[in-house]
Amino acid sequence: MKHFKVAVIAGDGIGPEVIDEGIKVLNKVAELDSGFQFDFTYFPWGCEFYTKNGKMMDDDGMEQLKEFDAIYLGAVGFPGVPDHISLWDLLLKIRKSFDQYVNIRPVKLLKGAHLPLVDVKREDIDMLFIRENSEGEYSGAGEWLFKGQEHEVVLQNGVFSRKGTERIIRYAFETAKKEGRSLTSISKANALNYSMVFWDQVFEEVSAEYPEVETASYLVDAAAMLMIKDPKRFEVVVTSNLFGDILTDLGAAIAGGIGLAAGANINPERNFPSMFEPIHGSAPDIAGKGIGNPLASIWSASQMLDFFGYEEHGKVVLEAIEQLLLEDQVVTPDMNGTASTFEVGNRVTDIITSIISSKDVSVK
Repeated sequence: MKHFKVAVIAGDGIGPEVIDEGIKVLNKVAELDSGFQFDFTYFPWGCEFYTKNGKMMDDDGMEQLKEFDAIYLGAVGFPGVPDHISLWDLLLKIRKSFDQYVNIRPVKLLKGAHLPLVDVKREDIDMLFIRENSEGEYSGAGEWLFKGQEHEVVLQNGVFSRKGTERIIRYAFETAKKEGRSLTSISKANALNYSMVFWDQVFEEVSAEYPEVETASYLVDAAAMLMIKDPKRFEVVVTSNLFGDILTDLGAAIAGGIGLAAGANINPERNFPSMFEPIHGSAPDIAGKGIGNPLASIWSASQMLDFFGYEEHGKVVLEAIEQLLLEDQVVTPDMNGTASTFEVGNRVTDIITSIISSKDVSVK
């Protein structure tokens, strides 16, 4: 039997509540398959840890995490801890130290999820965003000069290396080729006359190696408009760190809401563990009430199954989420329901059991 070692950083706010339901789903899938199991190790890192210890994680935290196959992250951030500390000293530290340079965000409107757009069909919203996750506008390079003086100046530098830009674009082409879908690049070369001109040049160079992949390229402002007006033109999308961050939240809004938004931070070479997370944040206003929506956490668990090579299992989890949404009986208040976080997780595991039983075959 295969054993997958997973580090759990439940984090802040509703993080521990929603992560528990994702773990419940992973354990249920493993139980029904019997060919593998998960070994979870919990780490108490996050903002509460920071208030007690003056740091977001143990000094040797990265060394500890190296030993795992994957990381399952709940949420990071809580009032009283500056956002740049909670972000840079935990989430971004892990992404950068473990070279998780591929961020994968599905923007797919599941059956039963709320469709906010008019004159758009449900099947039109089915995008896969591949975001550069290690450099670009979030490289952390810059300077703060003459701080507090009248001639104060700040410099925030975007870093676009040949290696970093080419590898994310190539990964996107490989994904589009594998899935038989088109690939769209999103940049802003008309205004950012170095970084985005370079991005477009590399995209064109790499595209010559993939003549079978249909391509398109849009400026980020036009892309934001077209995601609303004509989402079906976007299938696989590749873009920079900042643009990907913004556009995927727009994607969440048109694909059922932030409560369904999941993300994977991948190190494709598997030299380091990859990390899976819901991206809705810690929601401190509802923390402890047991009403946080666990579906994004469960979707990110599906991504973890995909990463470990159990794509059929991942599909079963998504199918279970869709069935739960179509039933519209056991959903949390953000989806106009009255169910608790715990009840949603239980219902998803029941549906998973039913799906696999009805197929009368293993999902191996």
